[in-house]
Amino acid sequence: MLALLSIGFVGLGRVANAGDFEDTKEKIEAALSADDRPEKDALRDKNRKPLETLDFFGLRDDMKVVELLPGGGWYTRVLAPVLRENGELSIAYGTGTVEEKLLTTDGFDQVKVTAQDAKIYRPTDARLYVIEDGVLGLRKVDMVLTFRNYHNFDAAGRKAMNDAAFTALKKGGIYGVVDHTRRHMEDDSSENRRRFDPVKAVSEIQSSGFELLDFSTLHSRADDELRYEVGRKTVTGNTDRWTLKFKKVQK
Repeated sequence: MLALLSIGFVGLGRVANAGDFEDTKEKIEAALSADDRPEKDALRDKNRKPLETLDFFGLRDDMKVVELLPGGGWYTRVLAPVLRENGELSIAYGTGTVEEKLLTTDGFDQVKVTAQDAKIYRPTDARLYVIEDGVLGLRKVDMVLTFRNYHNFDAAGRKAMNDAAFTALKKGGIYGVVDHTRRHMEDDSSENRRRFDPVKAVSEIQSSGFELLDFSTLHSRADDELRYEVGRKTVTGNTDRWTLKFKKVQK
């Protein structure tokens, strides 16, 4: 992944996170060690590195945060207790599973669901999903995060998601995106369908008005040859992933 990201990244330095992370760190650690956290979630900590990832993005416990496409709620279970007292967590797009299985349980009642009119579907015979009516309906949030979802959408859907994040964020707000790495400019195939070219992602996200602040090697995996579908037994749980941090600037 480093070779891919070196294109156009010369001179990009690490940007220091504002504010003290210690209180937030303690809350993340408490969420990760919570008695009611599923064991299957905890088993993924070594690979996903949630504490380090959220530190890299600059999460603080008093922020207003939006998680896009929360899936089964793996990160929602971490973010919600961290933000419960001083901050605010909203989820958007594909929230059905989390609403049904997580938001009805103790400690998660303050999580908000937004963009409920959004339509996410895969047209007949299409490989990728589209997003319609994806406006988040929020303003001046501090951070928007999405994990391993960018590859699921067609170009229009990705633009809709990036534009929605830009509109919702305050000036200087952070957009954090993680996904499985695809080789640069590689043609579509059945093996790379759940991977995405990070150079292309940077270009697309910047075109929505964002500035690239930094990238992390937290999820780099040198032994992932980028050849195989991420669900294969030889690859799953050890994919190379790009981890990109963007800032909202004025268009």
